[in-house]
Amino acid sequence: MSTALPTTHRALKVPEVMEALGLSRFKVYDLIRSNELKSIKIGRCRRVPADALRSFIDSQLEEAA
Repeated sequence: MSTALPTTHRALKVPEVMEALGLSRFKVYDLIRSNELKSIKIGRCRRVPADALRSFIDSQLEEAA
């Protein structure tokens, strides 16, 4: 399974994470709140490092196996 991540971005906006995972805004923030998906806050902006998104996807694949 290949997830298309923007290669020029090192930290993704929540809408980009929503699109990459095919999830709602609420679910993405729920994953962030539960610490399943790592994120950083810069001022009032929430960003998800691309590596954290890849790690999340990898952990989900391992659980599914």
